[in-house]
Amino acid sequence: MVEAGAAAGSPGLNWAGTHRYAADRLAEPASIAEAQRLVASASRVRALGSRHSFNDIADPGEGGLLLSLAALSGEEASIEIDTDARTVTVASATRYAALATHLEQHGWALENMGSLPHISVGGATATGTHGSGERNRNLSAAVVGIELIDGSGSLVTLTESGDPERFPGAVIALGALGVVTRLTLRIVPSYRMRQDVYLDLPWASVESDFDAVMGGAYSVSLFTDWRESGPHQVWVKAVVSSSAPLTPAIEPGLGYFGAVSAGEKVMSPADEGHDNTTVQGGVVGPWCERLPHFRIDATPSNGDEIQSEYFVDRSSALDAIAAVRGLGARIRPHLLVSEIRAVAGDPQWLSPTRGVDSVALHFTWKNEPDSVRELLPVLEAALAPFEARPHWGKWFAADASTLAPLYPALPRFAALADSLDPEHRFRNPYLARVLGL
Repeated sequence: MVEAGAAAGSPGLNWAGTHRYAADRLAEPASIAEAQRLVASASRVRALGSRHSFNDIADPGEGGLLLSLAALSGEEASIEIDTDARTVTVASATRYAALATHLEQHGWALENMGSLPHISVGGATATGTHGSGERNRNLSAAVVGIELIDGSGSLVTLTESGDPERFPGAVIALGALGVVTRLTLRIVPSYRMRQDVYLDLPWASVESDFDAVMGGAYSVSLFTDWRESGPHQVWVKAVVSSSAPLTPAIEPGLGYFGAVSAGEKVMSPADEGHDNTTVQGGVVGPWCERLPHFRIDATPSNGDEIQSEYFVDRSSALDAIAAVRGLGARIRPHLLVSEIRAVAGDPQWLSPTRGVDSVALHFTWKNEPDSVRELLPVLEAALAPFEARPHWGKWFAADASTLAPLYPALPRFAALADSLDPEHRFRNPYLARVLGL
């Protein structure tokens, strides 16, 4: 894995080494006031989170400024729980691992987490990052309030209750509205979970019992390389306490729709040489140590990789899966692993779910940029009949001509972006390419 961290002044690479930022410099202000001054004086500026996006979404381009809030400290980096409102307010640069640990220590939890706890709250929610579970919406759906620095350098607060007309465009905003400083998220009482892994699920079970397979627990992930025999791993995460919405617990030693129990431990589905996964084997533990796939103290996934992901409506999922299976022989030589997950719909304007229950088809590719670039148009053509929407922070080939028609609220989002950033300080080549902004 490429170590992508860079000192202030040096933009460097993203986490996986798949993008070198073209920005002229990186600034790490010590206070929000300093960040405001930097925004107001820059012609082009973009916020940088934990560098886990695989494309150029965070890059302002040549002549621009990258702005990281990771150096904030004290009250400006604090985590504040409001037990009466059942919310937590957190700095945007805070990583999910730190937030989750703090909540668990105080008896609270998030309803959902992504595969990686290493990612920042601000970056993950701005790109529509998600976990798994047919009743679990993406991470941004938990946000009820957001504070950001707008194009004038002013602090602006938008809330779900106070700004119902604009708020659906404020969270999954791809950095177009400003530099997010703090977010307020819904929380629930802490709960406990178990994680069981099953091997060799037949495609026949997926086809005949898809709803039951994906709904068999709080969170279900199917890992496959699109071989003919079926997904080679199924990760099942079940709630085992009554303090969160209950789902069926998985009985030890029993199979899962034709898949067999893996026992105590399997390695990373993207690289069998990495022991970096969270506790399996049905051992009960805190939600924050079971919902993510990967441990915070280890390199997540493979590290030396490229990622793509596409959302399709749940009603089209089996047809979309069949279309990808038809490309299996072409995909497999360049693939580390694919993951199939269910995601509940949410009403955010730029959410890849588009408000309907969806299924996400994820691809972790070998770090072969030329091969992946050649494959993506082929894959996207196969998924085009299902109006597949790419994850905003990963590799995809589609541009605004394809994507803009999939998001009816895009004109409203563009108007919101213009109102908060009339001089277009936050525009960049990515926004021009994928949304026509």
